[in-house]
Amino acid sequence: MAPVIPRSWRLCASSFNWAPEIIAARHPAADIVTRIAASVAKTVELEPGLVWRSFPAPKDCEVDHLRERLAAKDGRVSIVGASLDDFTSPTRRRSLEERLDFLVPQLQAADRVGAMGVRLPIGQAGPELLALVQPLLRDLDLVLYEEIQGQQAPDSAAIAPALDAIAALGDERVRVLVDISMLMPALPVTYLEELRRGGIAPDLLKRLEEDWRDPATTAAVLDLLRAGKVPPQVHTLFMNLLIRFGRSDARDLEGILPLVGAFHLKFWDLDDDGGRVSQPLRDLGSLLASRGFTGTLTSEWGGHEWLRDDPTEMTRQHLALAEKALAPAD
Repeated sequence: MAPVIPRSWRLCASSFNWAPEIIAARHPAADIVTRIAASVAKTVELEPGLVWRSFPAPKDCEVDHLRERLAAKDGRVSIVGASLDDFTSPTRRRSLEERLDFLVPQLQAADRVGAMGVRLPIGQAGPELLALVQPLLRDLDLVLYEEIQGQQAPDSAAIAPALDAIAALGDERVRVLVDISMLMPALPVTYLEELRRGGIAPDLLKRLEEDWRDPATTAAVLDLLRAGKVPPQVHTLFMNLLIRFGRSDARDLEGILPLVGAFHLKFWDLDDDGGRVSQPLRDLGSLLASRGFTGTLTSEWGGHEWLRDDPTEMTRQHLALAEKALAPAD
């Protein structure tokens, strides 16, 4: 019998994978999300800004419509991606109470749609807002996840205070979500092809291909950026090298695992040359099995930024690959 993942690990699919299709609006967003539950994964992580026109204060009728559609397909929502707009203008920051008022309707909508939790970027809420939100999380039976991703390594000084704040709360309703874009042994093949077509110099491409995790590679990337020599047609894509693509190992997560309740299984393409897709999953599966992890693991495709592949087929294939790679070895 082939190894299987523990029953306490729930594989999900993110509606973010279908972002280009939802934005194109050839079909209603609720139809697309319902189709995910019907044909890809019963549990869906929701990006409400793509799905509810009334977001960030979703109307009950919109929320109920989606919940009912999903229930008809035996589907459900895992986590809702919340938003916290901290400024009312370029110069005026919301007060603490205004920030709470901005977030509360999203928490209520997450509860109404049947989600288990909501998600914010690491540290954005801050200790004061977290303290105000905790009673509501208990009342609504929700978990608030703070997400780390890309180059936000667990030992980074930039996020250490937020991780310490979560640990200090000691509250099972405030947890960490880890996006495995942190765990990239090599860059995606298709991404490198885009940079090549966009005119990135061969010497830097060679470094990116062969020495992604070498700190000297980061220095070379920064040098090109500071010199203003990044071709305009790939400038936005190039910034992924400094933000969205990480260099950590799964073992770097050991110290924060007691705080972690969910993962994004970020993938960019399915070219597994050298194990660049599957190896981080295998390493993560071994680590989680040894620590008794329980929670969600969500397939999240970021490659639609430069690829035009079918998100349904990409996500199905990725979930199959992930289930096999994550399964603990005998």
